[in-house]
Amino acid sequence: MQTSESLDKVAEELSKLPSIGRKTAHRIAMYLAKSPAEDVIRLSDALLQLKDKIKLCSICCNITESDPCNICESPKRNKFSICIVEEPGDVFAIEKTNEFKGLYHVLHGIISPLDGIGPEDIKVKELLMRLSGHIDEIILALNPSVEGEYTITYLSKLIKPLNIKISRIARGIPVGTDLEFADEITIAKAIEGRIIL
Repeated sequence: MQTSESLDKVAEELSKLPSIGRKTAHRIAMYLAKSPAEDVIRLSDALLQLKDKIKLCSICCNITESDPCNICESPKRNKFSICIVEEPGDVFAIEKTNEFKGLYHVLHGIISPLDGIGPEDIKVKELLMRLSGHIDEIILALNPSVEGEYTITYLSKLIKPLNIKISRIARGIPVGTDLEFADEITIAKAIEGRIIL
């Protein structure tokens, strides 16, 4: 049932966003239709500024407003350690932990032959150019999917001849989860990646 062509058009565009289904998109569109014009204009301006100002860092390929980004420019960061991640959101997630003090490299995807995504479709070439300098350690922090594992294997084979220490983030049981509810693969990976005390 079409209530308004404009409303339906906004809902259709919103439903293209991740984690926004058709019902949620329609609720947001209704909220915007009822909001004061100034609020909608501010949102519209913020979205336009986002597209206008955001670019990729020429060093790490993370999203930024300045090039190079604040992380790559920071004198407090360990310039000899690079954490490789799939997407810019992964950088933000790791930064929130305040545990990693090195640099990042954002691939903007993972290798997925079934989807027609090869190494040339992600930021592998840019990574290899960075590794020609003095790098002591690479940390692979990719999602534990089949494609993530494939990408980790591919990158490991490329990096090993460069005599750079390669590690990957630990995998296993999340905090607050009971073992009985974890799947077999997660438990197996947790046992495989156990830490000696």
